[in-house]
Amino acid sequence: MGYFAYKGRNAEGALVHGVLEGADSSAVATQLFGTGVTPIEIGETTRPATPSEGGALSAFWKLRQAKVTAVDLMLFSRQMYSLLKAGVPILRALGGLEESSVNPAFKHALHGVRENLESGRELSTSLQRQGNAFTPYYVSMIYVGETTGRLEEVFLRLFHHIEFQEYMRTQVKSAVRYPTFVVIVMALALAVINLFVIPAFAKVYQGFNAKLPTITQWLIGFSNFMVAYWWVMLIGVAAAVATFKVWRATPSGRYDWDRIKLRIPIAGKIILKATMARFARSFALAIRSGVTAVQSLTLVAQVVDNAFLADRIEKMRTGVERGESVLRTAVAASVFTPVALQMIMVGEESGSLDDMMDEVAEMYTREVDYELKTLSAQIEPILIVMLGVLVLILALGVFLPIWDLGRAALGRSG
Repeated sequence: MGYFAYKGRNAEGALVHGVLEGADSSAVATQLFGTGVTPIEIGETTRPATPSEGGALSAFWKLRQAKVTAVDLMLFSRQMYSLLKAGVPILRALGGLEESSVNPAFKHALHGVRENLESGRELSTSLQRQGNAFTPYYVSMIYVGETTGRLEEVFLRLFHHIEFQEYMRTQVKSAVRYPTFVVIVMALALAVINLFVIPAFAKVYQGFNAKLPTITQWLIGFSNFMVAYWWVMLIGVAAAVATFKVWRATPSGRYDWDRIKLRIPIAGKIILKATMARFARSFALAIRSGVTAVQSLTLVAQVVDNAFLADRIEKMRTGVERGESVLRTAVAASVFTPVALQMIMVGEESGSLDDMMDEVAEMYTREVDYELKTLSAQIEPILIVMLGVLVLILALGVFLPIWDLGRAALGRSG
């Protein structure tokens, strides 16, 4: 395979030029005729430079720092649907989107897709060759659209799918943001109290030479430890965070952490329902696009973004491969609510599993919305109890000696 520079005229008669990969000039000419371009001149050349090549150091660093986001894929899917529906050739559509893209990483990916298409490859294969820019699920759905002749429809469905994914991800993040913020503020308050407030009171107590209550001795001891070894504690926290990240990066660590997340009080059930909503919507999209149940479960396992639930879905796929029904495998997975299981049963019996899975997704979405609206009411009692216990300990430890000393002084004066 070599690279050939060409000049030609498109269907409108405009002069076009570029570089294509092919076995020889005849193969390149065939590719050009297939895209509606009449070749005028074809000559062998060297490999074209990509946007990250050519000695542009700043462009290289921009490409390294940027990444393809879900918003990029969402807009790309919507724009491709509109352009293909309007009858715009796919190469011209990709060229226009490449020029208008403001994300260097996505612009680079689209450039690679165009090059692969011009080399005679399928769209799904071209997307797959762009590293992590397009997810396996996205590539698989494009392949289904190509083979079934419904590429426009698949692009539109992918747009709605990614939009839904981002909505659910945002909802889950908002669910854990408030309690995380409160815990961080409490930790900072404890640090300030132990590093600055308690040492000041400890100097006052030393001047009285009186025996301090046990709880006060504990507080002063812990405060002295923090003042003397705060750097050790800081290093310990940093080491613990680094160890946790390394552990979570391992397959077993990610699996265990994803399972633990689902058991966190209040937030765990929100994460579970949001993830199951994404699963149901993705499964419905795959089934509706003509993918078999086994293949759909394989694809959806890559979308749920939870190793524990992905393992349960893989077990569902294994059960379906053995000839079991989707309902039976869903029951064995032990992650669906009874109402969701009933809807899956109705969908299988009526032959409308895709519609029922959409209903399951809507049901879980409504439940997540409700949980988020009532989140403050659920968390406030827990936070109030935690703050109350903290204030009680500090009040007893700091002010009880002052109260005892005051009583002793009044007794002596009387």
